Amino acid sequence: MIDIKEVIETNKMIKEMNLDVRTITLGISLLDCMDTDLNKMKEKIYTKITTLAADLVKVGNDIEREFGVPIVNKRIEVTPISLICASTCKCVDDYVEIAKTLDEAAKKVNVNFIGGFGALVSKAMTKNEELLIKSIPFALSVTERVCSSVNVASTRCGINMDAVNLLGNVIKDLAYNTKEQDSLGCAKLVVFCNAPDDNPFMAGAFHGVTEGDCCINVGVSGPGVVKRAIDLVKGEDFETLCETVKKTAFKITRVGQLVAKEASKRLNIPFGIIDLSLAPTPAIGDSIGEIFQSMGLEVAGAPGTTCALALLNDQVKKGGIMASSSVGGLSGAFIPVSEDHAMIEAVEKGALTLEKLEAMTCVCSVGLDMVVVPGKTSSSTLSGLIADEMALGMINNKTTAVRVIPCYGKDVGEEANFGGLLGRGPVMKVNEYSCEDFVTRKGRIPPPIHSFKN
Repeated sequence: MIDIKEVIETNKMIKEMNLDVRTITLGISLLDCMDTDLNKMKEKIYTKITTLAADLVKVGNDIEREFGVPIVNKRIEVTPISLICASTCKCVDDYVEIAKTLDEAAKKVNVNFIGGFGALVSKAMTKNEELLIKSIPFALSVTERVCSSVNVASTRCGINMDAVNLLGNVIKDLAYNTKEQDSLGCAKLVVFCNAPDDNPFMAGAFHGVTEGDCCINVGVSGPGVVKRAIDLVKGEDFETLCETVKKTAFKITRVGQLVAKEASKRLNIPFGIIDLSLAPTPAIGDSIGEIFQSMGLEVAGAPGTTCALALLNDQVKKGGIMASSSVGGLSGAFIPVSEDHAMIEAVEKGALTLEKLEAMTCVCSVGLDMVVVPGKTSSSTLSGLIADEMALGMINNKTTAVRVIPCYGKDVGEEANFGGLLGRGPVMKVNEYSCEDFVTRKGRIPPPIHSFKN
């Protein structure tokens, strides 16, 4: 049984260690909004979202005030739009209209972001799904709060290289269309392998087809709390270090469980999952890079960093699972570069390279996240980066993702500035040798041998 006493025990974490509930995300199925008439479908989508989410922000604010737990974002995730538009959207402009409707609904209920403008194409693309993907550079450049995700690979299906190749071009076009904002639009697009159906974190959130009509998912983040706990066991053995991370993750998850249950009760919407992901912010003391330093590494990227991240990720999951019967989503450690001041400093020192980041993604929760590269980077190189990350996820049977930002007009040594939680990002050097002849081959890379488990 969870009660307010457990929150009181975490007051110090909240006041001094940047503990927060990063998001309450309301998942909404739009399957019943399908219609052959575009305008009627837009009306159904707008009405359903604004009705179900009418009190989401108010309830989040009330819980934050009453329990003293900061809730940074209130968000919505919807059914992947490609699944409901097959008989309605006949061109790119139709999909842009749907994106505008989502944006209008998000503004009406005053949520920070709405996710789900995407497609699931790990094996192949229909013409409808291809149209949606081609609409992304326009849809995300004319909306403020819409986020997009495309799942192009899975352990069971392999890698859809046609989609990977297409997305390299999409990202380049989106970077250009939002060039006045340091190509910010690319921060709202993520490419997945093995995307989970219940992830509350943007930009990859969508309401999966295995979900019900609606649910409440909560994402809790506490890198500052974990860092402080590790500082207290400096010099101790690995068993002590692991136990410390696990116990801390347990306490953090309990806070999220309380908030999730309370939000579910007040909104009269079923509770889904708790996602315990150590997601950093630009604030000092709220950094994954600082956790590495507390573990004994001079800087993120030093030899041993991948091992330290594997330890951290595993113990966070173990602690979270003990604290809640409904842990899901990604749950582990994010390693975005632009949102973490210690990771930024590591890149600026030359200690952390794109290749080292790729190695770290083998053991983290997501993948190459919020990585800024030169604006001149070719679309085929972007596709190559995506393909590499998809291969890691496919072979290792884990979720991986790419959120890469080719910052238009900027090169290595400069930085992009996004503001807010997205922070700033140094432009990282990319291997400039060509992979074009590889990524432009047609078709699909088949699944690995160990995917056949029937």
